[in-house]
Amino acid sequence: MRALDRKLLRDLRRIWAQGLAIALVLACGLMVLVMADGTLRSLDETLRAYYERQRFADVFASATRVPDDIAPLIAGLDGVAQAETRIVGSAILDLPGMMEPASAKVISLPASGQPKLNLPLLRAGRLPDPLRPDEVLLMEPFAEANALPPGAGFDITLNGQRRTLTVTGHVLSPEFVYSIGPGSIMPDDRHFGIIWMNEASLAAATDLGGAFNDVTVALRREADPRKVIAALDHLLAPYGGTGAHARDRQTSHMFLNSEMEELGTIAISMPPIFLIVSAFLVNMVLGRLIRLERAQIGLLKAVGYSAREIGWHYLKLSIGIGVGGVLLGVASGWWAGHAMTQMYTEFFRFPWLIYVPGVRAIAWAVVLGLATVIIGALRAVAATVSLPPATAMSPPSPPVFRRGWIDSFGRVARLRQTSMMIARSILRWPGRAAITFFGVAASVAVLVSCFFIFDTMDLLMDEMFVQSNRQDVTLVLNQNKGLRAESDAATLPGVRRVEGGFALPVRLIHGASERLSTLQARGQGTELTQLLNEDGRVVSIPESGLVLPERLAERLGVTVGSQMQVALLAPPRETWTLSVSAVIRQSLGDEVHMSKEALFRLMRQDAQVNQLNLSVDPLALPRLMETAKATPVIAGLIYWPDVKGQIDATINESLRIMTVIFSTLGMLITLGVVYNAARIQLSERAHELATLRVLGFSRGEVGYVLVGEILLLAVLAIPVGWGLGYVFARAINTGFSTDIISMPFDIRPRSFAIAAGLVLVTATGSAFWVRRRLDHVDLVSALKQKE
Repeated sequence: MRALDRKLLRDLRRIWAQGLAIALVLACGLMVLVMADGTLRSLDETLRAYYERQRFADVFASATRVPDDIAPLIAGLDGVAQAETRIVGSAILDLPGMMEPASAKVISLPASGQPKLNLPLLRAGRLPDPLRPDEVLLMEPFAEANALPPGAGFDITLNGQRRTLTVTGHVLSPEFVYSIGPGSIMPDDRHFGIIWMNEASLAAATDLGGAFNDVTVALRREADPRKVIAALDHLLAPYGGTGAHARDRQTSHMFLNSEMEELGTIAISMPPIFLIVSAFLVNMVLGRLIRLERAQIGLLKAVGYSAREIGWHYLKLSIGIGVGGVLLGVASGWWAGHAMTQMYTEFFRFPWLIYVPGVRAIAWAVVLGLATVIIGALRAVAATVSLPPATAMSPPSPPVFRRGWIDSFGRVARLRQTSMMIARSILRWPGRAAITFFGVAASVAVLVSCFFIFDTMDLLMDEMFVQSNRQDVTLVLNQNKGLRAESDAATLPGVRRVEGGFALPVRLIHGASERLSTLQARGQGTELTQLLNEDGRVVSIPESGLVLPERLAERLGVTVGSQMQVALLAPPRETWTLSVSAVIRQSLGDEVHMSKEALFRLMRQDAQVNQLNLSVDPLALPRLMETAKATPVIAGLIYWPDVKGQIDATINESLRIMTVIFSTLGMLITLGVVYNAARIQLSERAHELATLRVLGFSRGEVGYVLVGEILLLAVLAIPVGWGLGYVFARAINTGFSTDIISMPFDIRPRSFAIAAGLVLVTATGSAFWVRRRLDHVDLVSALKQKE
């Protein structure tokens, strides 16, 4: 082994603790990169395989009643590879042991038993017998949550008819990887499920014999989805078509796509922070080592080693630290990615897992990790190895000390000598202080951008379930009813207040932009459902014009006063030109709103309702639920406390995991920065600190000089970290907002306080851990060190 290589090993062994701290910070950034990219690729590969094997459709459309004669025309449309018609309905379920009714989406199975598209994957049991009308398949998560194994029975009210069904099997479907009920953003397997029933039986129950009300289409590779959607809409319009849409607007796929966009945001935004801090730490540690070995470098040059060889020696030292960080980062990222993919698989209910972290992410991790440590080392190496041997072997010129404003300030403020030493050290070596300062600030920023999620989710839940949706129960009706339905609902057990609602599907058009949405009719003075402006205050519905949520307005490129077209996808199927009267903050969904009086005036008909929002006496709730189960006109029921509880449970679990991960990452930055800064301070100022001990200063006073500078920089860095964290949290919040959920933004003082507290505790612990080494410094040896 060459002499320089033996020296390299000794140097690595000597600075192993500082190198490990740097490697951990570097590993954190690479772990996030490999984890997020690996999880993203794995979800994408799993999704692609699942969609392909189970023939997930490309275009979806629904209507009121379409004769079977239209099916061949749909299949013959240009660009259509395969088309399948079916019947879809809604039902209320009376399940054993559950007070409230569950709701379900019921889908027809063809006589052959297997659909052509969106094939259900049988997980247990068997397919229903076509000759037995009451046999059905259940979505596996719903069946498991309600203890309904193959052979079990349950009661259902479908289109006003109550009957008992028998479960023959459990399935998973690519169409319902993320299955959510109406009014929710989280799966609730206890209260909402998917049922597959024989086509003949469902047709008889829904009065759709010889007809269908839903169609799915697979496209040819060269097909233009927009043209197919336009042609399909033209065919279905006379039969109550509600607007065809591509896969990107299908509910399950939209949620999956949103989740993958969030992973992409994490993969791009988080790693740079750790890499930048790692580069500065390498520069700080290697610069200190090179300064201490300045005479050795001159001697090496004098005996024949070239500047290139010496420079490469120190670069290899930094690469050694980088290799450790890369190995730790890739290994931990691989493991964390696999665990996260497994968690997503259970949450989204894929039938299998394809974990493919990919060579790309690992290659980027290796390149970025090594580039980070090399860039961090270049400046420190270049500054010394370029010196001539004689200059390098001579001690560096002592720094020039002059009295400045800090000395005047110290006299006026009556600072102790030890405090003056801290102030002078910061001002005379600003580069070293800056690394510590910005490293701690980065740690605070990471923690703030983690804890703000709690505040944002609290605000989201408050907007959704306290301010916007204040009802206890929402009843979804199986058809439009007159306003008498409101007075009928008021007679239900325990009902205190009733507010009717009316929703109809529309296509919003502004220039070249268009969007499928739902138009909600709202009455003046409603209390159970309210709209909020950008400041979170309740606003009244304008007498005319449309009210759009912020995100939808951005997508369509409209502002208050803009004119846009509204194409009704239900009778009277007209297209209106309306102005935008207001833009509101809406956390969930992208529905547009309009005054009830103005809407029905344009429709030229009396006011109607197809949903009822109820305020209910909690003591009468069981009787209301029993009545709802037996009421034929009710097609669905949303019990809002259950929806809130389900969302709370899911979000709290996810936030706990995320908090532990990102708190650890943020504290590791502080640990790496502070520990290295303190070790360098101890090494470089050993002579100075030993002199203080000899002059009679106590161990506490000498330790104060060492620890005080670090903690002062940490305290000063906290406000800067708060500012950076705010900006970073804003960017994350924007990245997490999707077409389905528009995330509000809120950071409360407690989040700033928790972030600052964790950083201060970590910084104090790291500094005092190094301070313990001060007690073991040999005063005689330290005093003999050359200035």
